Amino acid sequence: MEKRYFLQTGAALFGTALLPPIFLPRSSIMATSNTEFEITKTDTEWRAILSPEQFRVLRQHGTERAFTSPLDKQYEAGTYVCAGCDQPLFTSDTKFNSGTGWPSFFAPIEGAIATTVDRSFFMTRIEVHCSRCGGHLGHVFNDGPVPTGQRYCMNGVALKFIPA
Repeated sequence: MEKRYFLQTGAALFGTALLPPIFLPRSSIMATSNTEFEITKTDTEWRAILSPEQFRVLRQHGTERAFTSPLDKQYEAGTYVCAGCDQPLFTSDTKFNSGTGWPSFFAPIEGAIATTVDRSFFMTRIEVHCSRCGGHLGHVFNDGPVPTGQRYCMNGVALKFIPA
């Protein structure tokens, strides 16, 4: 067998094994069972209570454009709740300006979130979900301020703000 043919075949087989997950819909890569959460609804039920953008972010793991959420610059005292189920997720005491264009927090309310590994877009990140309904909220990174060193970078459309 010719060396060039061997290398081309090997590269094609490797690419076939590695690349398809990148092009599959996120739901088939990292499906989260509705039975894992206290609140479960069908897509039709979620669409009835969420805006199209909220459905895309919360239920289909989408991301809103940076600097489009009014919650990014919201610094009034209060609580940020899940837009899908109203579970309290973050308090204004933990919010900070990360400069990323998304509302950012250094700590969630205890027990309010769940996390999974997100391997989309050629990188590995920690995805943040509402622990009650499983809605996709954003991602957490290890470049935040003290005391936790974490940056919970959330989609504003996945949150609602309740003033204190």
